[in-house]
Amino acid sequence: MPAKFESLSYRVDGKIARLTLDRTDLLNAMHYQSVSELDTVTTIIAEDPDIKIVAISGAGRAFSTGIDLKDLSAGKIDMTYHVPWERALRRLETMEKIVLCQIHGYALGGGLQLALACDIRASTPSAQLGLPAIKEGLIPGLGTFRLARYIGMGRAKKLILSGDMVSGEQALNIGLVDHLLNEELVAEEFEKLIQKYLQTNSQGCRFSKRLLVDSFDLNFTQFHDRYMESQTKAMSSDDFHEAMAAYREKRTPVWK
Repeated sequence: MPAKFESLSYRVDGKIARLTLDRTDLLNAMHYQSVSELDTVTTIIAEDPDIKIVAISGAGRAFSTGIDLKDLSAGKIDMTYHVPWERALRRLETMEKIVLCQIHGYALGGGLQLALACDIRASTPSAQLGLPAIKEGLIPGLGTFRLARYIGMGRAKKLILSGDMVSGEQALNIGLVDHLLNEELVAEEFEKLIQKYLQTNSQGCRFSKRLLVDSFDLNFTQFHDRYMESQTKAMSSDDFHEAMAAYREKRTPVWK
């Protein structure tokens, strides 16, 4: 039975968890209920050992426009909003699953923060991406931590301090997104990407994600030791033995 939520939909399709933001009347803006549900669903996903891929998208005309400005301006959002929000994003960033997101329409503020916590971002060329929190007198969350890691400090400062938006095409050129999707075939092309990353999703792939998450924060000796530990586990895993058998038998490996 798929889990039931008010502001998002969630179902598991084999090894794939499909999560769709669903407040279409507000371009999937995030309020307290949205954040609470995202915190809950990411916990469910992280604890399910059968899930290998997480695919996140937005229903309607946008991925997400971030924090619900109507609630924010009405004084209905305070610092307690940010705790489950950042917890959910960090969970996506560090979980032993490969997380993809499909961006269309807008990925603004928290919408882009959510995308930055994913491993792979795919966008339509016309989508608009940005972190306009400065215009509300706020800090754009831990986008301040993540953005420079993808696009460099100079570009990150420009986007954050100006609050400007970039198109999906511009985002690809600066490394903010990884794939462009045909405007007319968004769902089909995103599904092809999901299957592409599912085909490479071995235990070694998931260990690689974990190492990449830590790559800016550890010194060489710490990272080397973490790598050696992870590689030892990878070389003793069922997936490695399957890969070697598939190589000898000239076939595609079937990961567990």
